Amino acid sequence: MAWTKEEMCRIVAERELKDGMYVNLGIGIPTEVANHIRPDTHVVLQSENGMLGMGPFPYLNEENPDLINAGKQTVTLLPDSSFFDSAASFAMIRGSHIDVTILGALQVSDTGDLANWTIPGKMVKGMGGAMDLVANVKRVVIIMEHNAKDGSAKLVDRCTLPLTGVKVVDVVVTDLGIFNITDNGIKIVEMASGVTLDEIRFRTSGKII
Repeated sequence: MAWTKEEMCRIVAERELKDGMYVNLGIGIPTEVANHIRPDTHVVLQSENGMLGMGPFPYLNEENPDLINAGKQTVTLLPDSSFFDSAASFAMIRGSHIDVTILGALQVSDTGDLANWTIPGKMVKGMGGAMDLVANVKRVVIIMEHNAKDGSAKLVDRCTLPLTGVKVVDVVVTDLGIFNITDNGIKIVEMASGVTLDEIRFRTSGKII
């Protein structure tokens, strides 16, 4: 049975987030990772719009519209939260002070190339902080559905969409499994319950090892 988005976020939180890490969560599915951090694991969440130390999403009717993450979702404060301008925020990123970034993706190649910011012909406001994050953060983790809405593969041999970064992705978690990006291709670390190797091969166009 394929993993749900919630299960993917829980898996990433438990596998990738270690005590003392500084972590950036991309917009979309990755923001949900904040709700699955173990109580005994202290990580500091950083947001490009100028916040360090974000808490989980607020409960219904407890939202503060002035407290938002980079994806414009309302968040909560922690006792050690701090605020600053975006120049300071990007100095943290560009200075390689962030340990892990967790992003969504449109495509990931079997060599770790990432395309996650635009589809040609679609109106977009810009790349945001994605290019800075993948170029300067120590570890890049991707959470995404294994296939696009039209059924096409998102783990591919070569990205056909505009690239965000070249050879930057370390690990990908999809609804079908966990995959490490290696020098030799996409290595299966774990498969979701009931998912078969044949299914993964059929739904992936990149090199599986």
